[in-house]
Amino acid sequence: MSTSKPVIGIPACRKRIEPHMFHAVGEKYVAAVATAAGGLPLLIPALGGRLALAELLGMLDGLLITGSPSNVEPHHYGGEPSEQGTLHDPHRDATTLPLIRAAIDAGLPVFAICRGFQEMNVAFGGSLHQKIHVVPGRMDHREDSAQAIDLQYAPVHEVQLADGGMLHRLLGTRVIEVNSLHAQGIDRLGEGLVIEATASDGTLEALRVADARSFALAVQWHPEWQVMKNPHSLALFEAFGDACRAHARETRSHDVDSEVV
Repeated sequence: MSTSKPVIGIPACRKRIEPHMFHAVGEKYVAAVATAAGGLPLLIPALGGRLALAELLGMLDGLLITGSPSNVEPHHYGGEPSEQGTLHDPHRDATTLPLIRAAIDAGLPVFAICRGFQEMNVAFGGSLHQKIHVVPGRMDHREDSAQAIDLQYAPVHEVQLADGGMLHRLLGTRVIEVNSLHAQGIDRLGEGLVIEATASDGTLEALRVADARSFALAVQWHPEWQVMKNPHSLALFEAFGDACRAHARETRSHDVDSEVV
C-alpha cells in the first residue's frame, strides 16, 4: 500500500446493530490516529483465524488496540467464568490476542488502550481481575455512566510514572492525572512486560514490552479522548506516530533496495 502517511491498523469490535452484525471502531480512536499520530487509519475486521497475519502486518506501519465495552473472555487467562450478562467479544479476542504478539515479533509499533492494555497483558501470559473494585484496597475505577460524557472522560486520579521509564522520559514528569473507565484490571503481569505507571491503590496503569524492537506501550486510561487538548495524551500519540513513520521509512527503503538488486 503506497501512501505518504504511515498505515496504522485498528482492529474492530464485532457487535450487533439490529438486525445485523457489524465490525466497528470508535471514531475517537480513528480521529486520534489521523490527527495526533498523523497516520492513515486502516480498520481491521474481527475475523480471527481467517486473517492472514503475515500478509496483514506487511501492509501496516503500526497497530492501535482500542478500548471497548466488552471484556476479554476469562478462559484466555485461566480465570473463573464471568458473571451472567458480562459483555464479551470472542471474535475480537481471536483477532487481537494473536495479532498483538505477531505485530511485536515483527517489530511493528503497537499502542494499546484500556481493553487493549488488558489484551496485551493476556497476550503475554498475564491474568486479569474481572472486577478490580472488589479487590481489597482498590479504588472503584469505573466511570459514572449517569454523568455527561465529558465528565465521564475527565481526569479523576493520579498515576505515578516509573522512575526513568519510557513514560517518564517521554512526558518529563513523574505524576500525571488520567481518566478512568474500566472494571477489569491486571492481576498477574505478563512475561516480558515492564510496569510503566501505577495508581495510588496499586492498580497497574501502563506497561511496555521489555524487548520490543519498536514502540510497544499500553495504558489503562483513554488518551484518545480529546487528544489534541491534552499535552500528555498528544505526546503519547505523537511518539507512536513517529515510531510508525520510522517503520514506514525503513520498510520502504528496504523495498527500494530490493527492487534495485
